[in-house]
Formats: sequence, C-alpha cells, structure tokens
Amino acid sequence: MTIQEAITILDQTFHPEYQEDYDNSGFLLGDTATPLRGILVALDLTPAVIDEAVELGDMNLIVTHHPFLFRGVKRLTDGSETGRMVTSLIKNDIAVYAAHTNLDNLPWGVSAALAEQLGLQHCRILHENKEDIGAGMVGELPEPMPLRPFLQKVKTVTGIPFVRHSSNQAFEQSNIRKVALCGGSGSEFIGDAIAVQADIYLTADLKYHDFQRSTDRMMLADIGHYESEQFAKDVIYRALLKKFSNFALRISERQHSIVRYI
Repeated sequence: MTIQEAITILDQTFHPEYQEDYDNSGFLLGDTATPLRGILVALDLTPAVIDEAVELGDMNLIVTHHPFLFRGVKRLTDGSETGRMVTSLIKNDIAVYAAHTNLDNLPWGVSAALAEQLGLQHCRILHENKEDIGAGMVGELPEPMPLRPFLQKVKTVTGIPFVRHSSNQAFEQSNIRKVALCGGSGSEFIGDAIAVQADIYLTADLKYHDFQRSTDRMMLADIGHYESEQFAKDVIYRALLKKFSNFALRISERQHSIVRYI
C-alpha cells in the first residue's frame, strides 16, 4: 500500500469534507508514492513525536488530531520549530495527515469519546450542522450526582488537577443529570447547551465573560483543551485498526499537554 492509497482510506474514514471552513485537515505533507510501513497516532505533531517515529523506524505516516500547518507559513527554515519539523519529516520520508474539526463533527468523534469516558447515556449531537453531523454531545448520567462528586469524576477521568467552573449557589447544591460537552474550544456552543437545558456544560478555553453567560441557567466548567480532547488519540487508533490491521500501528508515548498546572 502506498501513502496515496492510505490517504484515500483516511479520507473515507474521517471525512475531511465535514471540517469547518477555517480548518486545514487532511493530507498535509509527504510523498504519496512512498510505500506505507506504519502509522503513529498523536494529538499534536511535535518534535518529540517526530523523533519517536524516526526511532521506531517503521512509522512513516503520522496521523494527528490537530493540523501542524494551520495558518499561512511564509518561511520554512531552521529558525522556527515548524521549519525544523518539516525538514526532519522530509529527511526521514515521513508523511503527515490530520483529522481535526471533521473528527469533532463526527458522531463517534472527539466529544463522543469524552461522553463515553464519563459514562453518559442517550447521547446526541449538541450542535447539529446536518443529520448526525455536528459539534459537541449531550447525554445523561445513569443516576443524578451532586456537583462536587461529578466534578471529581471529571477530574479523575481527564487527569486535570482542578476545574474552573461558574459560581451559582443554587446549582452547586443541586444534582447533575443532563450533561452537555464539547472537546476543545467550545464557548460558541454555550447557547446550545442552555437550549437543551443541560445542568452543566463541559468544554475548554473559556473566558471570564463566558462564565457570565451561563450563571443563572446552568453550570459551566472549563476542563482543559488537551484534557478534553486526549481521547481523540484512541478514537483515531480504533478507527485505523479496522482499516490497517496488517500494518504497524501505535499511539505516541511522547504526547502530553503543553500546559502545566501547579
């Protein structure tokens, strides 16, 4: 199988046609005629992930969630991390493919994986762009939970050391049953979470005024960008395992959040 043949399968699996207009998902770099040897899965492309692929020897296609080429690039030199990564990828004949907002919008994608980890039931898409395609998820806990034990569960599942959440004494003393969530930056869907009458909305990259929007209608919690999307690696891996069972396939062991907490 060549890289081009692999790209065809990846496109059929992750549907880049469902990505948002601003996105840059799909095949990003590489020689399409090169025979495929193996695939390394990561959330982000970093120098450490590239080094890992090189050291493993048989990983000549890296599939990530976030595209490492996102905005316009005017120079590719050793004076920038992007330039150094591109040089290393080309020297080592490693191709790169990304499944970003298209994976966010698939019903079995990033948010569905987080919902599964939290044990939500009766899940459906939060913000539907078309039938069964859209951002976020809303579902229900098997049994209502007080806010603090629920947030502790979120911390345990995601590995985040603390959760920023809105302040509302009435909500803090009530139970959580209906949960809306969106992996990654999901502030634009706060209104959707309110509309479905969620008890709490979990997402990331929230600003001060975002919390003001939900104060009297639901709880809002910021659970970290990496932490809310980390299960995308497993989603990609499981999807690829069905398609590339005869090739070496691994999840990166050098991938971690670029954010630290103290």
